[in-house]
Amino acid sequence: MTLAEEIRACRLCAERFAATATGHSPRPVVWFRPGARLLIAGQAPGARVHTSGQPFTDPSGDRLRDWTGLSTDEFYDLDRVAIVPMAFCFPGYDAKGSDLPPPPLCAATWRAPVMAALPGLRLTLLVGGAAIRWHLGRSNVTETVRNWREPAARGVFPLPHPSWRNTGWLKRNPWFAAELLPELRARVRAVLEAR
Repeated sequence: MTLAEEIRACRLCAERFAATATGHSPRPVVWFRPGARLLIAGQAPGARVHTSGQPFTDPSGDRLRDWTGLSTDEFYDLDRVAIVPMAFCFPGYDAKGSDLPPPPLCAATWRAPVMAALPGLRLTLLVGGAAIRWHLGRSNVTETVRNWREPAARGVFPLPHPSWRNTGWLKRNPWFAAELLPELRARVRAVLEAR
């Protein structure tokens, strides 16, 4: 059994998910192959992705594709792009209808083996607080993204989550679109087009 197949068969959080307001079963969304050059490290699938079985098939994905300058075909090219969230399953909603955070058990179980299975990575995009905390050990998303140049020099771009909930953040931080996004798009293009 391959690592991807093992993750797809994972049911570690079945009881946790059954106890959420959504009462759903695990459905790990696995999107990586060992030859990938670009890693998109997200948080966890949302309800739409849980249904589709394909990462970022929602408005957040539309915004992220715009940020990266990738077409839909490029974004989902498994030979070049790995999309690996901090939790592979939709965590569910709480009683108020808010997204639950990614269960730490998923990253504790699968993150190291997945990263070891991606030896050809040249660029990593950290999408949201959970990915920033795991990869960079930092908890303040705004401060980390504002100081993006240092990790970017090492091939790591910290990004806010592309959710509509962050539209206000994007308006309050115009430097993100003016300074970070052009550099991000250039680096993504260079990595995907390199031979």
